[in-house]
Amino acid sequence: MSEALDELFLFGEEKMEKAISQLKREFGSIRSGRANPMILDKVVVDYYGAPTPLRQMSQVNVQDGTTLVITPYDKSILKEIEKAIIKAEIGIAPNSDGICIRLAFPPLTEERRKEIVKDVKKLGEDTKVAIRNIRRDMTDDLKKLEKSENLSEDTVKDNQDKIQKLTDKYTGITDSNVSEKEKEVLTV
Repeated sequence: MSEALDELFLFGEEKMEKAISQLKREFGSIRSGRANPMILDKVVVDYYGAPTPLRQMSQVNVQDGTTLVITPYDKSILKEIEKAIIKAEIGIAPNSDGICIRLAFPPLTEERRKEIVKDVKKLGEDTKVAIRNIRRDMTDDLKKLEKSENLSEDTVKDNQDKIQKLTDKYTGITDSNVSEKEKEVLTV
């Protein structure tokens, strides 16, 4: 196999891998009724004029599965952290005791769980669309290589099959991630 073909597959698989990573990050910020520190990844605090991610300036622990306890390294910024959590609209009101902030995750209603599952499925579908777009780009690049490197019809056909197998692999990974997250959301 030529170096150009190797690169084609290397870049294609790397992009598909990134699509899956993005999906997992999105899933991390979806509330499932259990306390998950990843929900705070989007929270940015104004720390002496510099926007700083909350998780860099505090310790975050899960307490009893339904409560996050945020203990800032610098106690003087508790109010700023509270403001940042409210501004991030994560759907949970912060409760401060002067030392730490608690986020109590209320149990989700059945209706809300079903809405979340719809969101999960949509994110999964968006990821599969991204993977299929990567497949299309790889196929286009293969056609360009066919002309520039005078690849045989058999080589092109074999590589198209490999591209499809790669696409199927990452579509399958997406599906299993979606069903895993669905189970997590629907488990009371």
